Amino acid sequence: MSTETLTKKQRAHLRSLAHHLRPVLHVGKEGVTETAARAVEDAFNTRELLKVKVLEGAPETAKESGAALAAGIAGSHLVQVIGRTVVLYRRHPTKPEIKLPKAAAESGRQ
Repeated sequence: MSTETLTKKQRAHLRSLAHHLRPVLHVGKEGVTETAARAVEDAFNTRELLKVKVLEGAPETAKESGAALAAGIAGSHLVQVIGRTVVLYRRHPTKPEIKLPKAAAESGRQ
């Protein structure tokens, strides 16, 4: 698993792909629990990009909840937080479907 961060270009690409997605999980008054993290990890088994909605009753902000989920799931990245919606990305280990733009260091030849 790589631990590199996403570039601005990669984040922009993922944001555009996530625009039409619906949230797969709602974080409620209990906040980010082990069950919530497991649900997100299970969702990553079938897709690489997903949205999580943080409800008003949640004890953390959307940014804190997104960071907690990304930190708790190996290989996942916090792409974006808009309002109470969090976008997370994790490359599928065997069948990646999303092709990210190359990072600046890698884009020497095209």
